Order: sequence, then structure tokens, then C-alpha cells
Amino acid sequence: MTAPDYGRAFGLWRDHAPHWRAYTRHGFVEGLRQGTLPHANFMHYLRQDYVFLTHFARAWALAAVKADRVSEMRAASATVHALVHHEMPLHLDICAREGIDAAALEATIEAPENLAYTRYVLEAGYSGDFLDLMAALAPCVLGYGEIGARLAGSGGPYADWIETYGGADYQGVCRDVGALIDDALAHRLGAQWHKLPRFVRLSQRFATATRLEVGFWDMGLAGP
Repeated sequence: MTAPDYGRAFGLWRDHAPHWRAYTRHGFVEGLRQGTLPHANFMHYLRQDYVFLTHFARAWALAAVKADRVSEMRAASATVHALVHHEMPLHLDICAREGIDAAALEATIEAPENLAYTRYVLEAGYSGDFLDLMAALAPCVLGYGEIGARLAGSGGPYADWIETYGGADYQGVCRDVGALIDDALAHRLGAQWHKLPRFVRLSQRFATATRLEVGFWDMGLAGP
């Protein structure tokens, strides 16, 4: 499939991230598409992803702190709300059907790959500005959108997960986040942001986060 249109910055970052294909077409992803991923591996991933999302929500809350316009604060706070009230409850529901209650899910021991990725994203926000944080956050938000769009309609045992990210609601989130990033770049760096050395550094941050996404899938494919 062609790259989804999630904005100009995403297209440039995606095309210059060496590990993008390894991330979006990882063996774990293909196992979801084909329905061949062992159930135990999926549940291991889901538990780790729940832990990941708690840190991801904190990173988006930090984006509201780093924002310098109310429109950016609204977008960041809306994303926190979506994560806490929609995406994380999806994990809770699936795990509950497997006999894993909320207390057990929240007691999940964080895998090293999870630690590496989430702390990298948070550090991008702590030490950098709003753009640094967006570049570190983008591979997860927009990569899952691309994966969901490609896998949509696959059916099989992981259809619910696939349709969550391939569905209209999440695809709309991806377009909104892409527009937010493009607007933030123009606001801070000017119309020619894509020609500036700062954008090269942001591209490198996006590429590093993408590489850490590959490590997260590796963890899921290795299993518990």
C-alpha cells in the first residue's frame, strides 16, 4: 500500500527512517494479519502495551506543558483523554476476558524493551521542546495507523485489535496528529522548516523512536 496521508512531516520522516519497514511489517504484525501469532505472545504484548500506554499518556500530558498555544494544549489533552478513557480500557476488556484483572495488569513487570522506549520518549520531552516530543511520539501514533490501515479487513482472531487501529476513529486521530505536527513546525520554524538543520535532528529522533518500536515488537514475538 502507499503511505497514508498523515501530513508532510510524517511522509518525510517515514521515508528517511531506516527501520520503518522493519517496524510496520514486522513478524509480529504479520502474525496479527495472518492470525498465526500465538495467543500467549499476543497477551504478553498486550500486558506490556498497557504499561507502555501509561507512560505514553504521561508523555502527551507533558506535551500540554511544552505547548505554547492553547490549540496545542487542547490537542494534547484530548489525546491523553483518548488514551486513558478509550485505548487503555480496550486492553482492560481483552485481558479481563482472559482472567487478568486490572490489578494484575497494572502489576505487570516492565520489560527492558518497554523501559528503553518509554523513557526515551519522556526524555525527549524533558530535555527538548514540543517538536522533540512530537518527533518521538509520532512513530507509535502514526505507525499503528499505517499498520491498522494495511491490515484492515484481515479478520481472524486479532480482528478487534486490527479494526481498532484501522477504523475511522483512529485514522482520524492520525490525520489530526499529523496536522498538529505540520502546524507546530511551521509555527516555530517557518514555512521552510523542512530545509532546516533542526528538521534533520528531528528526523533522527523519529528514526530512533522507530528503531525502539522494532525492539518492542521483538519483545512481543519472543513471548513471555
